[in-house]
Amino acid sequence: MIIDTHAHINFQAFRQDADEVISRALAEKVWMINIGSQLETSKKAVELAGKYPEGVFAAVGLHPAHVTGHLMKNKLDPEELADQESMGSFNIDDYRNLILNSWKACPEPRRRVVAIGEIGLDYYYRPKTKVRLEQFKNLQKQALLAQMDLAQELGLPIVYHCRSAHADLIAILNTKYKIQNTSLRGVAHCFVGTWREAENYLELGLYLGFTGVIFKQIPGIDFKDVIEKTPLDRILVETDAPYLTPPAFGDQRNEPVFVKEVVKEIARVKNISYEEISSITTENARKLFNI
Repeated sequence: MIIDTHAHINFQAFRQDADEVISRALAEKVWMINIGSQLETSKKAVELAGKYPEGVFAAVGLHPAHVTGHLMKNKLDPEELADQESMGSFNIDDYRNLILNSWKACPEPRRRVVAIGEIGLDYYYRPKTKVRLEQFKNLQKQALLAQMDLAQELGLPIVYHCRSAHADLIAILNTKYKIQNTSLRGVAHCFVGTWREAENYLELGLYLGFTGVIFKQIPGIDFKDVIEKTPLDRILVETDAPYLTPPAFGDQRNEPVFVKEVVKEIARVKNISYEEISSITTENARKLFNI
């Protein structure tokens, strides 16, 4: 079995065939966590998880691109523009209630909401003026901190999104994790960074999530080096479906069953068997997300 710890079957790309995609994955013994990016996709992730007796879970959260989407509307995914949620409409109680109501409907051991996410910082597309950029970053940090506090309150792990913002995210995590001595835990989703940045996350107790992006050539990033050095017990595998399709599937829309290609590549780099990576990453996911 493999657990795809980051998919988006709750997104518009799967509106016509979500159940078919999920059934295909489950038939191949691939479980998944569908990740929310704002309130509506979080609700959809919870809805999907509630339809299956096992193998489908949800994370609830407000993605940083949606926090500041009103500042950078033209840079958002066109499929999600209609649902974009600015900081002005962000209400942490909406997310808290969504989780608690889900837990009430499906109490332990069948809890379906297993994380807060994806949340974090994304400076890849950003305003050009200094004043607007400061507002942009501050709004993302406010939403991140509010959701980290919710994770602490509910005892949930966090799925962190970070793009072009490792220094700021690591500084925040060092404050929240070390100085405040919280019980927070989580994963650096779709990790794209240097080994030193990876070490920072690992030192904080986080896992690293690897997706189909590891097949790409990105200036300044050596995925082989990072994978080789990352301890086996801190690796998670992800698809980020419908994005980041592994090369073996060309231009197809990504889906959870394709996570097998990520497992194969990690096994190749680590020079151990596919079965061992499958087993280890599944156990890692079970441990972090309590599934």
